[in-house]
Amino acid sequence: MLKEIFINVSAGSTRIAISENKELVELYYELPDHQRMVGNIYKGKIQNILPGMQAAFVDIGYESNAFLPFSEIGNTEFMSNLTFDDEEEQSKPSKNGKIKGIDPAKDFKIGDEILVQVIKEPYGEKGPRVTTGISIPGSLMVLVPNGNYIGISRKISDKYEKRRLRNIAKEMKPNGAGLILRTIAESKDTKILGHDFNQVMENYRTLNHRVKNRKAPVVVYEDFETVDQVIRDLFTSNITKMQIDDKLLFKRLYSYVKTVSPDQLKCISYFKGKGSIFDSYNIETQIEKSLKQKVWLKSGAHLVIEQTEAMLVIDINSGRFIGKKDHEQNSMAINLEAAKEIARQLRLRDTGGLIVIDFIDLVQPDNRKKVYEEFRKYLRKDRAKVSVAEFSNFGLLEMTRQRVRASLMDTISEECSSCSGIGRIASKDTVITSIENWVKRFKKKANDKRLVIHLHPLLSNYIKENRPKLINKMMWNNWLYLEFEENNEIQKDQFRVYSKKRKDFVSENI
Repeated sequence: MLKEIFINVSAGSTRIAISENKELVELYYELPDHQRMVGNIYKGKIQNILPGMQAAFVDIGYESNAFLPFSEIGNTEFMSNLTFDDEEEQSKPSKNGKIKGIDPAKDFKIGDEILVQVIKEPYGEKGPRVTTGISIPGSLMVLVPNGNYIGISRKISDKYEKRRLRNIAKEMKPNGAGLILRTIAESKDTKILGHDFNQVMENYRTLNHRVKNRKAPVVVYEDFETVDQVIRDLFTSNITKMQIDDKLLFKRLYSYVKTVSPDQLKCISYFKGKGSIFDSYNIETQIEKSLKQKVWLKSGAHLVIEQTEAMLVIDINSGRFIGKKDHEQNSMAINLEAAKEIARQLRLRDTGGLIVIDFIDLVQPDNRKKVYEEFRKYLRKDRAKVSVAEFSNFGLLEMTRQRVRASLMDTISEECSSCSGIGRIASKDTVITSIENWVKRFKKKANDKRLVIHLHPLLSNYIKENRPKLINKMMWNNWLYLEFEENNEIQKDQFRVYSKKRKDFVSENI
């Protein structure tokens, strides 16, 4: 598979696109004013303990307190991706999410200082989610201060390579700490591994110094920036090409790759072409098409993707698809094509939470099972944790996807001031009704006789051409004279009222 990374640097953002066989599958944004928090470690203060919720709230210096579930105290869920030898199996921590002998509801006290690491970005009005399972990542390895084991990534399958890496790690591992060898550490020599270990230990010493000398709440360790983190986590041996269109960033990343993975230097290059790198590789067009509410499939069918506060809903429609087989087989073909595209859209949009998918109805249970298995196969490429249930009695497929950060849509867009996020605005006649109701309320409090109503040109023309009798009736019933004035600065579903008597706008007063 052809897997490539393209990085575009502009005044407004740095964008990292990942494509598979020329098809965009992941997109990351780094904005100048965005405070990235995942991976950061804070010395915080416990603000509240809620035994009923099995959680505590921690002040880490952010506008909202961090949320610390008791299940995240000593949580070792990440260790399911690691392998251990027989000796270390005895010393690794249990996976029950608890520290032996500690009851947070009783032993934690308000005002206690605590070291926590952010595992999920703040979302909406919710603060960041944190854990006490601290880890300090390097490019090739991860230091776990409160562990006492050596873990090797399960993705390294060669048993002799695992043994070699474990022997090297034994020589490096500090007493009382855990050391995890990442997938990218495979085939790296001792010198390169040692350099990365020294960098991790330097970060750990800096963290300890800050913990001892700074008052809570304070950040004591900041993780890599988005670009560096993407390169650290995704620039593996299966990447065939990485191109960057900014010289300074190219030099920095080239130097980084030269240190940790010199055998991959041949894959990294500076983009010297004219125009945008995203335009040159058809990425910009793919972004525009993929982030729309309606996503077309090659067959002529399409997806409708609706984001709500509670969940993401995806509907599959046959659209322009013209099949030559019976209804069941045609529906099956569309569903299989949609399954692949939905998996790609979830990665691309980085959508988390509850997701409900309405595939085209299938009669035969075997066909439903095939769509379900095909969908799960495509989801295996997703780095986020996903959980999928089989089709319900209503023919819906339900799933959850891990939410670590704000979705791509939330990152690159903001709520519309007119529709407040619902995607629709009041109709023209609804605005006219609002104007009449406002006039009636105004007449109860004032005796002005002449009002000028400022409207968007489209609404003003609509009233003059389609509703003149209604406006005349409104004037007679309220015994005042109304004038309408076009104003391009006013939204299509809004209005402002000017009183000639008071020589001022009065719509905000009622």
